[in-house]
Amino acid sequence: MPIIETENLSKVYPVAVKEPGLQGTLLHFLRRTYRSIEAVKQVSFQIQPGEVVGFLGANGAGKTTTLKMLTGLIHPSAGRVRVAEHIPFRRKAAFLQQITLVMGQKQQVIWDLPALDSLKIHAARSGIPDKASGERVGELTEMLSLHGKLNQPVRKLSLGERMKAELMAALLHHPKVLFLDEPTLGLDVNAQVGVREFLREYNKRYGATILLTSHYMADITALCQRVLVIHQGQLIYDGGLDQLLDNFAPYREVQLELAHPMSEAELSLYGEIEAVEGQSVRLCVQREALTRSVAKILAELEVLDLTVTDPPIEEVIGRVFSAGGVS
Repeated sequence: MPIIETENLSKVYPVAVKEPGLQGTLLHFLRRTYRSIEAVKQVSFQIQPGEVVGFLGANGAGKTTTLKMLTGLIHPSAGRVRVAEHIPFRRKAAFLQQITLVMGQKQQVIWDLPALDSLKIHAARSGIPDKASGERVGELTEMLSLHGKLNQPVRKLSLGERMKAELMAALLHHPKVLFLDEPTLGLDVNAQVGVREFLREYNKRYGATILLTSHYMADITALCQRVLVIHQGQLIYDGGLDQLLDNFAPYREVQLELAHPMSEAELSLYGEIEAVEGQSVRLCVQREALTRSVAKILAELEVLDLTVTDPPIEEVIGRVFSAGGVS
């Protein structure tokens, strides 16, 4: 049985329309008119318990609006949504005990207090007994490698340590469903890796369901086998990450290190040129022609090194957005 299920989920916002000039300003105050903005349009999907699913989309695509409907922060305009057998916007205590929402740009631990004090406040608010709270803090401290950090004021922690403290506060009540909106936003590479490893371990240990949005494709490729792609409020893809790459990357990148520089006219005989820097060349070759093209390159050119790779996933996702769907 799905732990998250939406059917034709939609959200429409009324936006006031104001004409320019003094007359427009007066009319805006006296007789305001509105137009409707469809932030989310009939989105339907199901997520099974224990899945880790990436939720991708450009800024303004509807990701955060969808997450807010899934967590009950806003009421949908139409459609049906159930999370952990609850209707989110009713915000029942039994529902709130099973979910958490972490937004990378929002802070819930108190800036001037030691992180441990904020965690005690969260535990008391969630009704977690002191003994259980202490055990959970110890376990999460171990998983997040935060030994010796929780007694320092939050403002003295590094950005990565603060994000880990945020995760601790959000997970102290052991939720079944994690909604994570840009949890690695602004973190350095090492901190990003630490958060990813923690989320992978947390999912494995507790079987938690995770719906993750991120602009860092490394987050998605490291954690998610399935992705949802939303574009202009509509769900345009729901499936495996590998299938997405196959559908929208029907070519491979061939990177060459040549013994001698060659002109672009000469190189164009072997594939579509993406970049040339001296003796380093990057070509785009259709998958079905790859074996033939590589054989021709090796037979006819003086090659010092040759590497064949898939195109960057950021480029693949960009193609999905441009096309507005998956064929």
